[in-house]
Parts: sequence; C-alpha cells; structure tokens
Amino acid sequence: MIEFQQVSKRYDSDHTALKQVNFHLSRGELAFLTGHSGAGKSTLLKLIMLMERPSAGQVVVGGQVLNTLPRRQVPYIRRHIGVVFQNHQLLFDRTVFDNVAMPLEVMGVPAGDIGRRVRAALDKVGLLNKERMNPMQLSGGEQQRVGIARAVVNKPPLLLADEPTGNLDPELSADIMHLFEQFSQVGVTVLIASHDIALIDAMGRRTLTLEQGRLVASGATMESADGH
Repeated sequence: MIEFQQVSKRYDSDHTALKQVNFHLSRGELAFLTGHSGAGKSTLLKLIMLMERPSAGQVVVGGQVLNTLPRRQVPYIRRHIGVVFQNHQLLFDRTVFDNVAMPLEVMGVPAGDIGRRVRAALDKVGLLNKERMNPMQLSGGEQQRVGIARAVVNKPPLLLADEPTGNLDPELSADIMHLFEQFSQVGVTVLIASHDIALIDAMGRRTLTLEQGRLVASGATMESADGH
C-alpha cells in the first residue's frame, strides 16, 4: 500500500529532512511513525499526501509512483487518503454533520448518498446522536472523533494521522487508537505519527523510528527494533 524506496528529501543545501528511507506497509497494516521533533515525520507524511515531492528515490502509494504523477491527478490520489490532524481542523460555523459531509460535497457525491454515508461514518465513531450539534458543544475527544469520521467518510484505503492524541488524556487516547485498529481490521492501511511512546508500546504494533531523517528502526515494537 505504501512503499518508500531510497527516499531522500532536501529542502536546501544544508537541510536534508529525509535520508535514503526504505519501508513497506501492507494493506490493512497499522503502524506508528515516531522520532524526536524535527526527525522528519511531517516531511514523510507530506510526501505521501503529495504536499511535497522527494528529491531522490520513489514513493509508491497503492501501486502508483507519486514522483512522476501529473499535477492534475493529485486531487484524485488525495481522495484515496484520509488525514487526521492533532487539532482536527473543524469548522465551528457548521454542524457536526456538515463537517463530515465536506469531502463528499467536494467530490460531487449526490445529496441522497451524502446523508447515508455521513451517518455511517458518525455511527462508526459513536457520534450518530450528535450530528446536529456544533463542534464547539463537544468535548476534545468527541471533536477528534468528528475529524476521524470526516477522514474516513469516503472510505479511503489509506488513513494518515498526525499526532491524533496529542491533546487528549490517556483514556481518550486509547479510545481513539481502538478506532484506528477497527479501521485496519477492515483493510484500511493506517500510519500514525506520534510522540506517545507509552501508548505506542501498549499497542504492540510495528514502529518506524526516524532519527535526523534516517529510518533507524522498523520493528514490531521499540524494544524489538532496538535489538536488531
């Protein structure tokens, strides 16, 4: 589903954000991306989202080589990638329902289908009874769930999450991670960038660890990766 082949990203002569990164994530795999601030996590996610292009190497998503993709095809590829942000980026002048419906409206989905699909997404995250509320009336954890519903409403095969639990307490963080696990169980590939080592260890999933732009570990957990 995601493959990095000797990928490097240079921003200028004295700043290389990624250096010869290699890894492969399979369909339905859930993995974590970790590393200190400035290690290259955001750059790696931006390459997958086509917000950046690699300086060297190949980025392949769903069998499509992104390096050579014509600009006009970028929106099409992005439709197949759901993105969850730390600050969830909701619009507070719209209802929960309208926030989740936005990607479908952009894609031109018929109005009749939008209602059905938005309610299915809200049901998945346990917020079906809050669709008419304003996001400001919700708790932080509920707002993050709305962001997740919006990211998965068009059933993307790939879900990226950038510090999705950064503003949540441990119990809510575990709930959000359980949601991501449920998506991976139905075949969605999930890559989660996180600083929360305790949470990552508790999940026991594969962890991609970046250090100054290099992938230094790619094991099942931090402990096993360090032993390689």
